[in-house]
Amino acid sequence: MSDLIEMWRNTRMVVLVALTASLYAAILIPFKVLPIIPGVTELRPANAVPVVCSFLFGPAAAWGAAIGNVIGDFFGGIGPGDLFGFAGNFAYGLIPYKAWEILASEDPVPVWHGRWSAYLFDAVWLKFLGVVLLAAASCALIIGWGLNFLGFIPFSVLGNIVLVNNLLVASTLGPLLLAVLYPRVKRRHLLYSDILPARRYPPRWRRAVGLGLVAVAAGSGLVAGNLFSTGQWELSSTPVAALDPGAARMRAATLGVAPAVALLVLGLALM
Repeated sequence: MSDLIEMWRNTRMVVLVALTASLYAAILIPFKVLPIIPGVTELRPANAVPVVCSFLFGPAAAWGAAIGNVIGDFFGGIGPGDLFGFAGNFAYGLIPYKAWEILASEDPVPVWHGRWSAYLFDAVWLKFLGVVLLAAASCALIIGWGLNFLGFIPFSVLGNIVLVNNLLVASTLGPLLLAVLYPRVKRRHLLYSDILPARRYPPRWRRAVGLGLVAVAAGSGLVAGNLFSTGQWELSSTPVAALDPGAARMRAATLGVAPAVALLVLGLALM
């Protein structure tokens, strides 16, 4: 995680933070008029930006996605939930490049082989889809848990919306944008690996353990959050008698998913 701090000493990386944030916000803002949950989330074709920029600009994309989301939120209403929006989008921009460094050595650009079957089962495409799923799930876990914790939106509602919104947009638009942008950015030596060639890497085993923890946390957290939030699982510590059923389920989801959120943070720190 040291690269997230060290990048601020590099002028070009700071510029790429601003570029990612402004691009993300510029696409987010016009779609505020198409809310899914008014004041909370909306149709977001911009969700491809953090993933694409993560592969291109690395740590700059994590900061840019978080800042750009906050800028976009100014046009939909600022509140305490935006803190979790910042954290969720930070993870959404952080995980793709971190996971790709561990899982693959080739460029993150699925190649068309002339047949859909060959394309869909291409190793690069499968890795890309897995990385996007992990990033989308982690973002959904943080935001879904955070707004459930604040008592705004049940986890089963917001967590699933964020997951589907992120996954569909990033997995469809992401490969198309990368196919166009990645070779051009690479030729101009503007990839984060060119700008920060002397980064300090943690041991590979540590990064692999971190990636595994993130995967376990994101998967188990989403499953548990849905089960607690819909009342299929209950916590004996939840004072159901003192709460209405909806509030009881939200409290159960908050307490039941908290360990997964903590595990996710630990995994990200190890990566």
